[in-house]
Amino acid sequence: MTETPIAKMSFEQAMKALEEVVGKLERGDVALEDSIKLYERGAELKKRCEAKLKEAEEKVASITLDGNGKPTGTTPVEGQ
Repeated sequence: MTETPIAKMSFEQAMKALEEVVGKLERGDVALEDSIKLYERGAELKKRCEAKLKEAEEKVASITLDGNGKPTGTTPVEGQ
């Protein structure tokens, strides 16, 4: 089974992988070189999670409401 590239991970996949990285680092039983690699991977996973959250926020913000406060449609978000 091949590992999904971080850039293609869903928010949930990236968050789960980040939790695993944090767990390994917190245990402290990882060699220094491996700890550095894990930290770098964690930083990339964190960026992916932040990007996916921003996308979701932009989608929510793009929803237009009618006079009664009901959604009337959405405005496409750039890059979608």
